[in-house]
Amino acid sequence: MMRVTPMFQALLLASLASITMPLPAAEPLPLLLAEVEHGQADVALYLVSEKLDGVRAFWDGQVLRTRNGNVINAPAWFIENFPTQALDGELWIGRGQFERLSGAVRRQVPDDDEWRQVRYLVFEMPQSPGTFRQRAQVMRTLVASAGVPWLQAVKQFEMTNRKALEHKLDEILKLGGEGLMLHRADALYTTGRSDVLLKMKLWHDAEATVIGHQPGKGKNAGLLGALRVRSPDGVEFMLGTGLSEAERRNPPPIGSVITFRYRGLSSHGRPKFASFYRVREI
Repeated sequence: MMRVTPMFQALLLASLASITMPLPAAEPLPLLLAEVEHGQADVALYLVSEKLDGVRAFWDGQVLRTRNGNVINAPAWFIENFPTQALDGELWIGRGQFERLSGAVRRQVPDDDEWRQVRYLVFEMPQSPGTFRQRAQVMRTLVASAGVPWLQAVKQFEMTNRKALEHKLDEILKLGGEGLMLHRADALYTTGRSDVLLKMKLWHDAEATVIGHQPGKGKNAGLLGALRVRSPDGVEFMLGTGLSEAERRNPPPIGSVITFRYRGLSSHGRPKFASFYRVREI
């Protein structure tokens, strides 16, 4: 049985006291965002978890929202016994199931059968005090006390060295996972992009805006050949790989934001081996 220390009791009470008011709709939320891990991290300082390929979801005490502030139309039964404290996590069905999950989340009228496959996996308590190690302990206790089978805390691991971390990454990738997340165990909660949270993957991903459509040639004649996109820092480049035939027939419209994958940057700042991944989640 876990021993509850006075410090933990104080943190739990402080968390329980932070009853949240819902945030305004359709405004990007002030959440913690990850930097890329380039081999620089002192692994022993971090708690490590699997990087989930789901839909980021913020629970404001009353509704689930995307990171852009849009309300997610979850069934009433799905959220009715969630805690009143703010939670940050991922809606998830399983590895390699993003498209199925995205379809369920985007519906204006939720489908109960689809949502019975969904879990809300919590990895942060944005309005709670203490270090991340302490918040993770509060998360586990809070989620367990809710008694909701589909509400779960993301499992956190401790790694003593980089060899163990790389072994864990290899294990997750072989299971069809995306990668790992590293969160500084001693970090207080912060927002914005920060190196207190790192993502570790074989492929990096980033977002860009579609600014043009390049016609296809050869087997792609009459279809889209490539997307011309612009990154947030103004770099323009083409994305011709990673597109399905359906996406070439009906490409992401100009002005839409897409996610692409790449392996590092060239000397000119352009993504190397860039490939279309998907239209950005809602």
